[in-house]
Amino acid sequence: MFPLKADMNQRPAILIARAVFPEVVARLREHFEVETNDEDAPFTPAQLTERLQGKLGVLTTGSERIDAALLAACPQLKVVCNIAVGYNNFDVPAMTAAGVLATNTPDVLTETTADFGFALLMATARRITESEHFLRAGQWNRWALDMFAGAEVHGSTLGILGMGRIGQAIARRGAHGFGMNVIYHNRSRLDAESEAACRARYVSKAELLQQADHLVLVLPYSTESHHAIGAAELAQMKPTATLVNIARGGIVDDAALALALREKRIAAAGLDVFEGEPSVLPGLLDVPNVVLTPHIASATLKTRRAMADLAADNLIAYLTRGEALTPLNAGLPNPR
Repeated sequence: MFPLKADMNQRPAILIARAVFPEVVARLREHFEVETNDEDAPFTPAQLTERLQGKLGVLTTGSERIDAALLAACPQLKVVCNIAVGYNNFDVPAMTAAGVLATNTPDVLTETTADFGFALLMATARRITESEHFLRAGQWNRWALDMFAGAEVHGSTLGILGMGRIGQAIARRGAHGFGMNVIYHNRSRLDAESEAACRARYVSKAELLQQADHLVLVLPYSTESHHAIGAAELAQMKPTATLVNIARGGIVDDAALALALREKRIAAAGLDVFEGEPSVLPGLLDVPNVVLTPHIASATLKTRRAMADLAADNLIAYLTRGEALTPLNAGLPNPR
């Protein structure tokens, strides 16, 4: 154990940047002086900087940007724990340079997110949202042979761009549950054992785009993956293909996708993430052949609680023992 502060009579202070489960707050209060954001309104950068004054740690979500400017203004900060597996809101090199540990919440949301990804694929392929809007508008007055005829899922070709934990979980669902032909592209090819477990075949990105009946995006966001799917990539897809994005906004060029959907150059899309979210490009709101959800792929009570618990565990472990369960930039000196 090492000292957390100069004054041992005062417990270290932390910030919880968004509203979380009361049980998680109570557990953190056993160790720290806790400031919460019960209104759950996202902080502006200036507000976040102000709230972090004197804080050693913070629980964040994807809406809090941790960059060099904030770190310079918050010299006491030692650890930032994201309640998410993604961390494109973190400037990890800047955090490392400032001696601030970054953590995320991998593994606990893999299966839940894969479930949702497959649900979104199914809804997109079978035109669930489009047909529900039709019904609710009172337009269903007769049956027709081709009414909302969608795309086959079983036996079709499932393409996955990004083959980490979630991508592999989606591949297993497709191959084992729906008899799909699974192809994938990733920065590095999986080992033979993992490929066999997923019944997945590695292909080039061009082959993936050209062959997939249903293309699911599960790659992390980075400068390199920005607009990984743009106008040129959409042009390579089958006109009967569907596109599902459960990764991060910015991986798809939303404007190019909206145009491709409107012109029916691909059949449909299912989107859980968006560029500039929570704002959504208006062009995506007025095309019928898209299923839209508000970044809820991990949203079951069990999984969201597990995410918050893991973030809290990281914060407690680092500020009490100098260790973390899921560090993104391990090897920093113990916090002082």
